[in-house]
Amino acid sequence: MAAKTGSLSINSDNIFPIIKKWLYSDQDIFYRELISNGCDAITKLKKLDMMGEYTLPDEFKAQVQVIVNPQDKTIKIIDNGLGMTEGEVEEYINQIAFSGATDFINKYKDKTNDDQIIGHFGLGFYSAFMVADQVHIDTLSHQAGAKPVHWECDGGTEFTMEEGDKTTVGTEITLFLSEDCLKYCNEYEARSVIKKYCSFMPVEIYLSQQDTKETETILISEVLPTDTVVEEVKKEKDEDPEKVKITKRPELLNEIHPLWTKSANDCTREEYLDFYRKVFNDYKEPLFWIHLNMDYPFNLKGILYFPKINMEYESIEGTIKLYNNQVFIADNIKEVIPEFLLLLKGVIDCPDLPLNVSRSALQNDGFVKKISDYITKKVADKLSGMCKTEKEEYEKYWDDISPFIKFGCLKDDKFCEKMTDYILFKNLDGKYMTLPECLEVNKIDPDETDAEKATDENGEKVEAEVVDENGNTVSGEDADGEAKEDEKKEKTIYYVTDEKQQSQYINMFRQAKMDAVILTHNIDQPFVSQLESKNEGIKFQRIDADLTDTFKTKTSKKAEKELADQAESIAKMMQKALKKEKLAVKIEKLKNKKISSVLTVSEESRRMQDMMKMYSMNGMDMGGLGADGETLVLNANHPLVEYVMEHKEDDNTTMICEQLYDLAKLQNAPLDAEAMTKFVSRSNDIMMLLTK
Repeated sequence: MAAKTGSLSINSDNIFPIIKKWLYSDQDIFYRELISNGCDAITKLKKLDMMGEYTLPDEFKAQVQVIVNPQDKTIKIIDNGLGMTEGEVEEYINQIAFSGATDFINKYKDKTNDDQIIGHFGLGFYSAFMVADQVHIDTLSHQAGAKPVHWECDGGTEFTMEEGDKTTVGTEITLFLSEDCLKYCNEYEARSVIKKYCSFMPVEIYLSQQDTKETETILISEVLPTDTVVEEVKKEKDEDPEKVKITKRPELLNEIHPLWTKSANDCTREEYLDFYRKVFNDYKEPLFWIHLNMDYPFNLKGILYFPKINMEYESIEGTIKLYNNQVFIADNIKEVIPEFLLLLKGVIDCPDLPLNVSRSALQNDGFVKKISDYITKKVADKLSGMCKTEKEEYEKYWDDISPFIKFGCLKDDKFCEKMTDYILFKNLDGKYMTLPECLEVNKIDPDETDAEKATDENGEKVEAEVVDENGNTVSGEDADGEAKEDEKKEKTIYYVTDEKQQSQYINMFRQAKMDAVILTHNIDQPFVSQLESKNEGIKFQRIDADLTDTFKTKTSKKAEKELADQAESIAKMMQKALKKEKLAVKIEKLKNKKISSVLTVSEESRRMQDMMKMYSMNGMDMGGLGADGETLVLNANHPLVEYVMEHKEDDNTTMICEQLYDLAKLQNAPLDAEAMTKFVSRSNDIMMLLTK
C-alpha cells in the first residue's frame, strides 16, 4: 500500500476532552484501556473461530504482552487478536468517535453473546496520549490476504499510515513516553498499575522488560523453546537434579477465572479465604461471605465479605471493588453500592455499567438504583436466612456484624424493613433475643397478679394489698383483668448502656424478675430511635429513666396521700440542702428496702443531652447529668429516708440529704472532681459520727 498522511476525523464533542487529557481522572488508566482493547480483539477472534468464520492456529495461546523498555523510554502492548486492515484503522482509529466494539456487536448480535466485549476501541486507544508524545500501531488483520499496517501519530491531529512489516496476526502498540511519565516504563510501576486494573481480565497478561539482565533458575527438563538459557548450574551433589539459569520469563499478572465468575457450589471455603487475602491483603479471616450471581433483569456477579470490625481502634470503612467484565472500574462507588455496604470488603462485577463511570450520571440512573436495591436485598436475604436456619452461627457473628446491620437500618429503609425481625439484642444474662422476643420479656403474666409478685428486700415473695382508686381491695379476678390490660399496652424495651455504672439498676431489675438489653455502641442511640419511628407502639427506655410500679410496694390510697402530703416539704428541704432549686423530688415506697435513693432522668431529656454532647454545643455542661429531666426518688421504706422525714431540723439532716443525692448520682455517672472531693470528705465525717 502507498504511504498515506492525513488529518484525524474529529468529533469535537468527544476528542477535545481527550486531547486535553480530561477523559480519565487517573493518568495511569491508559494501561487498563490499551490492555482491555487487546483482550477485546482476542475475544472477537475466538468468537469468529467458534462461528466458523476463522480458524485459530493449533499452537494459538491467547495473551496480551506488555514489554517495558526503560532505555528507550517505550512501552509495547501486544495482542494476538483479530488485528486490523487499512480500512479498519481508518475507521476505528482515524475516525476517533467511532466504537469498534459497538460495530462488532451490532454485526454479530444475533449470532453470539456479547458479554465479554468490554471496550470502546477508539476512545480507549487515545488514552495513550495522556502519557506518550508519540504512538505507533503495527497491526495485521486475520482476514485472508490482508496486508500489515503501520500507523504513527504525535498526539496532534496529523497521522501517517503505510504498509508495515508485521508477520503475525494481531496488534502491537508502541508508546514513546513523555519525559514526565517515564515512571510507567519502570517494571515495578507497570506491575503495580496493571495489577490494580487488570488482575482479573479474561485474557492472560504477561509483563517483561526488554533486554532484561534478570535470570531465574529452573530444572533443565522445564526449559521451553521460547526460553533463553544463560548458563548451566553446577551440581553440589551428584544426585542433585540438573538445573539451568534462563533469562527471566515474562510474568503472568492476572487470573482469568476469578472466583466470582464461578458458581458458589463450586467454590471451597479455602478458595474464598485465599481470594480474600489476595485481593484485600487482609490476613484476618472474614466472618462469612455472600456470593452474588444474577442474570436477569441485569447481569451481576460478586462476592461480599463481612470482616471483623474493631470499631474502637480501626477505620470501619471497607473496600468494594467495582468491575465491568473483569475490568476494574473503581473502589467504593456509592451510587452503585449502597452506602452501608461500604463497611464490607468485596468485588462486584456488572457488565451493564460503563467503564468510564460518571458519578453525576449514575446519581440519576434508574437502572443503577435497581442494581443497588438488588444488592441490598441479597444481603438482607442472606442475613435473615442465617438467623432462621443457622441461629447459633448468626449469634456467634452478631457482636461483630451488629454495627454494620444497624448502620444499614439507619441508611436504608428497605433494608431496615427486611431486617427488623432479625436484629438481635443481648439481655442481662448474655442471651440473644430478636425484637419480637424482647417485646414479650417484661409483659405481665395474667396468671400472676402484682400481689403475688411483691417481694421484700431479700427477694422473697410477700403478700401485698392490691387496691383500687378508692382504696378498696381489688379481687383476684379484677386484678387479672388489669394485668391483661397492662399486657396489651406494655411495649417498652429497657436497655443498659454501661453495665458497671448502672449495676444498681440492673440488680433492681433482676430482683423484680425483669429483663433489659445491652446497648453499648455509639450507633445504638440513633438506631433505637429509628426502630421506634418505624415500629408503632415500641419504646426503648434506659433502665435508669424511671421507676415503674413493678419496683414499688402496693399501698392503700390513704398511705399514698400521707406520702404526697410530705413530698412537698421534703422536696423543698432537699432542694435547699443541695442548692438545686429545679431538682424534682419524689417519695416512693420501694420493694427493696436496701436502696435509699435513686436518680432518674427521663428518656427524652437524656437523649437530648446525648445529642448535645454529640454536637458539642458551646456553653453546656456535657459531663454527667443535667438538672433538666432529673428526678431524685427517695425510698420511704429506707431508714435514712425515714430519719430525714422525721428530723427535718436535725443538725445532720443536710449532710444526709447531700449524701443521699451523691449516692444516687453515682449509680448513673461518675461525680465531677469537686463533687467527688466533697463526697469523700462527707463520707469521712459520717464515719466519724459512728465512732462517737
